[in-house]
Amino acid sequence: MKITVKKGLNINIKGASEKIMGEANSSKLFAIKPTDFPNLVPKMLVKEGDSVKCGSPIFCDKYNDQINFSSPVSGEVQNIIRGEKRRILSVTILSDNKFIQLNSKPKDYSKLGREDLKTDLLSIGLWPLIRMRPIDIIASPSDSPKSIFISGFDSNPLSPDYDFIMHNKAAEFNAGLELLNMLTEGKVHLQTRPNADDVFLNAKNIQHNIVKGPHPAGNVGTQIHEIDPLNKGEVIWYINPQDVLILGRFSLTGAYDASKVISLGGEGSSEKKYFKTISGSSIKSILSKTSIAENSRILSGNPLTGDKVDLDGFIGYYHNQISIIPEGNEHKFFLTDGWLSLGFNKFSASKSYPTWLLPKSKSYNFDTNLNGEERAFVVSGQYEKVFPFDIYPVQLIKSIVTNDIEKMENLGIYEVAPEDFALCEFVCTSKINVQNIVREGLDLVYKECM
Repeated sequence: MKITVKKGLNINIKGASEKIMGEANSSKLFAIKPTDFPNLVPKMLVKEGDSVKCGSPIFCDKYNDQINFSSPVSGEVQNIIRGEKRRILSVTILSDNKFIQLNSKPKDYSKLGREDLKTDLLSIGLWPLIRMRPIDIIASPSDSPKSIFISGFDSNPLSPDYDFIMHNKAAEFNAGLELLNMLTEGKVHLQTRPNADDVFLNAKNIQHNIVKGPHPAGNVGTQIHEIDPLNKGEVIWYINPQDVLILGRFSLTGAYDASKVISLGGEGSSEKKYFKTISGSSIKSILSKTSIAENSRILSGNPLTGDKVDLDGFIGYYHNQISIIPEGNEHKFFLTDGWLSLGFNKFSASKSYPTWLLPKSKSYNFDTNLNGEERAFVVSGQYEKVFPFDIYPVQLIKSIVTNDIEKMENLGIYEVAPEDFALCEFVCTSKINVQNIVREGLDLVYKECM
């Protein structure tokens, strides 16, 4: 299939990563954070001081104890960090740098079957790599998805280039695709840009779809909406291309190898490269050779949906980039940089500044300043210009705010996730935190209807 996404907005932020593989210091500390998984209530399986191996379960889902979350390294459980009401915020593991595997015997799952594959993925802790729509949470092992989606490109600002990351990894990728095909009776959909890497173009046992258009063309929610729309009662699973590699390495070696490549970019970073690391690595180890500009914000993820972290923090479980951008908390002179400036160096989604006449490839300086406070939430038509779904976004948000579940269902809550509203939040004149509202709506529907 060939899909063209017409509604959307590309945000070109200065500081994109160069296609160079840098060397980061090996991280000594790693973390698994239950906060990375919506609706998860963890049940600890280890205590501080316990020895673990790669693939050793650390905690499980309290309400579905089949789903394990495992250590990406071998070593010792150092801290179990808790917040209010003893809620577990993270579990840190001190690595011994030996990477001793709990399991290292591959199996031929084509002979064993689907249930055996599910059992092994659940026990070794690889199941959380697979997420589902609706609700945008970890896939339920008891569900039978009508299809599985993989987005082979990321259209977010400062996003990593998967063609560069996946180059020459065909064996692992196809091995992972083979496992995914066993998990569904339907198709495995792979979406790419027209001139994708050979790893994607020569992928086996998939339906290859070409997607054109501005962001959010790379969001899996947009692709599902265009290719295989969700109806109430249906389930679709999705997974990131690098996570397919992790599945592939498990298929080929039987090991839990959580290695990944992340991109580092943003105006506040002196290094703008790609780094090989391991899921859950500390931010400090990756930025050890990088100078960070004063008054900058470090984000695990992209500037639209990422989480604010500090140097002592850790990479999010589903994140493949670190973005460093100016904090934006300094006063600006209103005639040169403020609301009365001519805006020759400012980006505008609404053509308020003359820069909309410049080439679309021009990049701009962005900071975290909201440029205003929260205001009345009114129908302005802004959301519809950047929201490619056949859904009324403002009406859906209002139904969530009023906790009207029937209206949420009628307006398409089952098709969306918070990241699908990131652009709406970016262009919102009312400065509404739309992504948080959508997450609260999904949590309510999950609690009451599923």
